[in-house]
Amino acid sequence: MLTCAAQAQSCKSQPGDEVTVVQTIQSMFSAATTDDVKKFDSLVEPGFYMYDNGQRFEGDAIMKLIAAAHAKGAKYVWNVTEPDVHVHCDDAWIAYVNDGSVQKDADAPAMPMKWLESAVLHRDGGTWKVVFMHSTREAH
Repeated sequence: MLTCAAQAQSCKSQPGDEVTVVQTIQSMFSAATTDDVKKFDSLVEPGFYMYDNGQRFEGDAIMKLIAAAHAKGAKYVWNVTEPDVHVHCDDAWIAYVNDGSVQKDADAPAMPMKWLESAVLHRDGGTWKVVFMHSTREAH
């Protein structure tokens, strides 16, 4: 049985983990921007869910909502800014400001928007995957 000190020493984060965690979240946004469900599914763990706009979305259900909005002409821009990343062994959490915009349809102007978001990730076979995500629109 490992002591706490031995266990802490045996599961250090790897160089670049913080950057890779941010890239994983940004890759999710890229997949959502292009309605790429296959890419989205490759970035989340089985059992993934998220809270967004006061609702719980299981698996890739959020992608169906986004694709339906895209079909009506909506455009979203999402960017990870001000990331605060914490890594311990094969688990990580990130809190960040999603600084982007929402355009409801082709005739509407893009409205600047910010969301306060956080996510829990797990390293699976050397690849970071999202387990849980939470998004709340920033209060004005």
